Amino acid sequence: MADKGRKARVDDVNLDSELILAIERLQEIQDELEKVNEEASDKVLEVEQKYNEIRRPVYEKRNGIIQTIPDFWLTAFLSHPALCDLLTEEDQKVFKYLQSLNVEDFKDVKSGYSISFTFRLNPYFEDMKLVKVFRFSDDGTTSISGSTVKWKDGMDLTNGVGPEKEGRKRSLQEESFFKWFSETQEKVPSDVIHDEVAEIIKEDLWPNPLKYFNNEADEDDYEDDDDNEDEDPGKGNEGTDDDDDVQDEDDEVDDA
Repeated sequence: MADKGRKARVDDVNLDSELILAIERLQEIQDELEKVNEEASDKVLEVEQKYNEIRRPVYEKRNGIIQTIPDFWLTAFLSHPALCDLLTEEDQKVFKYLQSLNVEDFKDVKSGYSISFTFRLNPYFEDMKLVKVFRFSDDGTTSISGSTVKWKDGMDLTNGVGPEKEGRKRSLQEESFFKWFSETQEKVPSDVIHDEVAEIIKEDLWPNPLKYFNNEADEDDYEDDDDNEDEDPGKGNEGTDDDDDVQDEDDEVDDA
């Protein structure tokens, strides 16, 4: 019996050694794959940076034409299923002075980007350009900075200067779009930051604003997830009154 016990322990030792060796070899292969993936990511970034430079003069040409079209960016915003709800009536008046909008990746595209709004002289603020900047650090954090709007006397829309709608106060949804520029973060883990406005402008509006100016967008892409919750809460109880009537008739039959 003692010999069998020793043999079993030896087999266990051999099995553990083989398992450890297999895991070590698997880790080596995984490390090799990670290295290939890193190289692929670097190549993708190189291509993206190259084409950013190619796109730049095309974007500038596009901006030149856009500036000749009255209220282009205002119309594009108001036609966008998600962005349209961000502009109050007073914001829309300011957007009539919006001359150009630009989204620009940093030269090292993985390090960040900026979104800039350039305005003509207007009665609302002194600034000609308002900018929101997103910086991505190697330590996995993101910093967000924005222009401090220099409002003219009595014109600060972020303080609720805009007129209230008759019969009701301004709702939270009517908060001025320009408050977005003051929403900043410093060295926050990138996985907890979600600036939906910036993402929509950068990834959807900026690549093809003409689609929204012409109101050709597919609104299905931006349907509110809560639409289903807006259904009549009594819908699921249809037929209840009829069921009660049937039950009353049964009771009458029983009494007879």
